Amino acid sequence: MSEQKEKYQLTLKSSPENVGEVEPFLEDVNNKIKLGEVEFHKLLVATTEAVNNAIMHGNKSNVQKNVTVIVVIRKHYIVVRVRDEGEGFDPNIIPNPLDEENLLKESGRGLFLMQTLMDEVEVRANEHDTGCEVRMSLYTGPKSGLKDDE
Repeated sequence: MSEQKEKYQLTLKSSPENVGEVEPFLEDVNNKIKLGEVEFHKLLVATTEAVNNAIMHGNKSNVQKNVTVIVVIRKHYIVVRVRDEGEGFDPNIIPNPLDEENLLKESGRGLFLMQTLMDEVEVRANEHDTGCEVRMSLYTGPKSGLKDDE
């Protein structure tokens, strides 16, 4: 039996003021799926961080490039994919924001926040060999660890 899913998409020009479009987009999605306040807050903060990183670091605020947010709703989890058109990066070289020398830095916490708030976070090259994709999952049902529960 195939699993039902719903898919929502938002495409933004890479301008910092467009980060503000993430919240109303996710509120519209949440009006359909009815996440609790804590789950919605996790989704909102992690997605906003991913979009901000895609605009600022991935696309270097180049308005000729887009950031795409795709939200897929499954029975017991939500997947958010944030894609940019930049050069990509290696998440293993990002300094740990909890190391003493990084505690007072103004940036460098976005990926850490995503990893803290979401159940899974994966950074990979886009399917089309341009840019980067951050794929985040938030479990909303039984915490079995199996994504394709019935």
